[in-house]
Amino acid sequence: MYHVMCVTSVKGLKDNWQRWSNEHQEYQKDNPFSYDRGAMVSATAQQQRFQRDQDGYGRPLEGSLTEQRGQNAHIHISREVEELCQVIRDIGESCGDGGGEKRPVVTVEFGKLFEHYVNISNKVVGILLRARKQGLVSFEREMLWQGQDDRVLITLLQSPG
Repeated sequence: MYHVMCVTSVKGLKDNWQRWSNEHQEYQKDNPFSYDRGAMVSATAQQQRFQRDQDGYGRPLEGSLTEQRGQNAHIHISREVEELCQVIRDIGESCGDGGGEKRPVVTVEFGKLFEHYVNISNKVVGILLRARKQGLVSFEREMLWQGQDDRVLITLLQSPG
């Protein structure tokens, strides 16, 4: 049996460790969750921090990867909401004249929607909550549960967009 030995100088290890340590200390200066109370916050980090009453507070920095991820997530969820509304339109029942509007009101029971939509996405309840928040659908309960709320009517109020 042969043993493979990796020969690294102590100086090389020390230099690598010191480089990592310096980079980590610089990173921690901008980290608002750092426990290093002695770290001096860099000038750019001070400029980027917002107070609660400022417009940018609680939002990712403009042009950051975090901002891009948020935009991508918003686009993805918007597509799922559109798809959910289309499924309700397809499997729901039209009733009335929509209160004088051009389009009739479409309703579907949660159980029927769940059975159809679960093949598309297992996030049907979350997407329904998002659609309700956007004023696209309406239903009586705070939360919907499979089995227990199968008879609850979901009403399509308007199409997304």
